[in-house]
Amino acid sequence: MTQTATKTLRDNATMRWIALLLLALAMFCSYVFMDILSPIKDLMQETRGWDSASFGRMQGAEVFLNVYVFFLIFAGIILDKMGVRFTAVLSGAVMLVGGLIKFYAVSDAFIGTGLERWFTDNLNWNGNLPVIGAILPFAAGMPASAKLAACGFMIFGCGCEMAGITVSRGIVKWFKGRETALAMGSEMALARLGVATCMIFSPYFAKLGGEIHVDNAVKFGVVLLCIALIMFITYFFMDKKLDSQTGEAEEKDDPFKLKDLGKIFTSLGFWLVALLCVLYYSAIFPFQKYAVNMLQCNLTLNPAAEGTFWASESVTIVQYIIMLVVAVCAFASNFSKKKGLKYGLMGLAVVALIVYCYMGYMRGTAETIFAVFPLLAVAITPILGNYVDHKGKAASMLMLGSILLVICHLTFAFILPAFKGNAVGGTIVAYVTILVLGASFSLVPAALWPSVPKLVDEKILGSAYSAIFWIQNIGLGLFPALIGMVLNNTNPEGTAAHELNYTWALVMLAALGIAALLISVYLKAVDKKKGYGLEEPNIKEG
Repeated sequence: MTQTATKTLRDNATMRWIALLLLALAMFCSYVFMDILSPIKDLMQETRGWDSASFGRMQGAEVFLNVYVFFLIFAGIILDKMGVRFTAVLSGAVMLVGGLIKFYAVSDAFIGTGLERWFTDNLNWNGNLPVIGAILPFAAGMPASAKLAACGFMIFGCGCEMAGITVSRGIVKWFKGRETALAMGSEMALARLGVATCMIFSPYFAKLGGEIHVDNAVKFGVVLLCIALIMFITYFFMDKKLDSQTGEAEEKDDPFKLKDLGKIFTSLGFWLVALLCVLYYSAIFPFQKYAVNMLQCNLTLNPAAEGTFWASESVTIVQYIIMLVVAVCAFASNFSKKKGLKYGLMGLAVVALIVYCYMGYMRGTAETIFAVFPLLAVAITPILGNYVDHKGKAASMLMLGSILLVICHLTFAFILPAFKGNAVGGTIVAYVTILVLGASFSLVPAALWPSVPKLVDEKILGSAYSAIFWIQNIGLGLFPALIGMVLNNTNPEGTAAHELNYTWALVMLAALGIAALLISVYLKAVDKKKGYGLEEPNIKEG
């Protein structure tokens, strides 16, 4: 009788996973907007005059306020003091405001305005300073539209990173003592479908109707940000109901104290995880922003002839549906207890993936090829999360993920260009490498984020996540601009958008992977010595 009377929403598996779905859908929408201009980098250069350096600074601006105005630290304090539900809704609103500003910046309505003239004449900072110049969101020579878009992206970035730490804390709240790693891995897998959605639909909307309107792509992203806010508001009421059942009051329990940061920053385990995070993610997220253009430059693509099915607008919808079949079947196979159904779903996912890849080849577009990036992650992230929950080995997974990262970037740098002129061979190499990179992207997060609660006290968990995100954001702000500067400095001035040499930019990213590997090896040694429990399962059986 007592157990029945005290049963809460989080004790109900269905309600737990509904809460997770709301958070994952919101992050899905934010991931779409985060890279909404990445697959149309070439169009931004052709229609708005954004060269690689301007594009990189705008992309890097996403994290400028988070890092250099310490907004992420404040976000962690807000999260610890105000709770998950308040911070979730706040982050959704901030993302939407930033998205609207970015949309206006790239729209035709901005052209010829007084605001455009002001941005042209101002914020012309010295971007030629070594390293420091790369972190500046504005520089002389940047188009006004890129500067205003950077302003909007800064605001969006504040909301997006706040949402990231909030979702992580929310999952811990709803799944503590249960399938935490599986839940985090599933959320990341579903959210990262946003990358594929962006790659497929951003060029689709930008070229809709046979004319190029880059603002249509951003408009699509803004609509999704509205949906993200609705998801967070719905979660607000679920979370409030949970607190009323448990008697928890996040706003009043364990108030944040500045000295709590000292507990975080004096932990060797925390610093190793934070360094691994910044090195690994700096080699992934900035790369995503250039990946489509990199493929355009290194692949021999044969665009479909006008008037055929492969060149029609409807093929985009068909391919996206097939992508969803891959994702849904692969994801659902992880939860099927019947072997026949499990392997049937896996088989259907494999067949659908082959069909999807064939369609990408027939369409002859780089964005549809790179869109496979998160698909393998969707399939294996829940498996990896479940493995960490029941078997452990998180530190070992971090090592393996770093090794795969290095192999993939070196393949893009030296092997893929060797297939230039061979459309079939180059496409196969690209698909395999992108899928393996997606697998690497699953290994690290599935092991990394569930490990943080083992390193710090629960009451400062929000601050710990925000501190890691803050350190991570230093790299995420620096490397998009560095990639752009490397491209500008290793290619003759005036090089066409589809003819850039990416070799040295990719070598730089591979070096980050090597550094991450060294840190992960050291982390495993420290874990063995200090007993953090990173190699131990999250769920203690028996």
